[in-house]
Amino acid sequence: MERCQTPAVSGRSRQTSPQVVVPNEVVAEINRSARRRLARRFAVTLVAGLFALIFGATGIANAHSGAVSSVPEDGSSIEAGPARASITFNEELQQTFPSLTVVGPDGRLWSKGKPVVEGRTVSVEVGELGPVGEYTMAFRVTSADGHPVSGTRTFTLTKEGTGTPGAKPGEDEGSDGEESGGVPVWVFVAGGVVLFGVGLAVALLGTGRKK
Repeated sequence: MERCQTPAVSGRSRQTSPQVVVPNEVVAEINRSARRRLARRFAVTLVAGLFALIFGATGIANAHSGAVSSVPEDGSSIEAGPARASITFNEELQQTFPSLTVVGPDGRLWSKGKPVVEGRTVSVEVGELGPVGEYTMAFRVTSADGHPVSGTRTFTLTKEGTGTPGAKPGEDEGSDGEESGGVPVWVFVAGGVVLFGVGLAVALLGTGRKK
């Protein structure tokens, strides 16, 4: 009976391919490089988003409140002064530091008391006017988002009135008439977001370098 012999396996065929051992320092450097690249990408994306937010907010703020009508109407001619002069805007107003004055052709105030804000309208008491000529309604209000809005409107008195004027603008203003800086709220929000984003990006970059 014949015996089956198993062919001998040569020593060369039993040899395995040598394994490549990567030093730990190289692996650590690769990981650090990957983290730095990730941190840079995140920082660039964050900064781009912040710029888009800031410029978008600026565009929105610039498109905000505007006067749409007034009493008397801008450029109109009237024979007698209204009980109250008013200006209406296209959006709600804040109650903070409104200003509305009516100055006559004599350079004196013909508005009385402090202006009042009601919804989209700011008004001030006027009553009987004086000399014939052009009167200027000067306003400064704060929109709902904190953006200050100012401007003027005019009307012409065609029949002399018997009213009594007030002082010239600025002569009777006390310390309580000072207004705030009028900085829009979105400026502070955007500034805080920018500072947070920059700090986060710096922290990520620093972490990538240390590890």
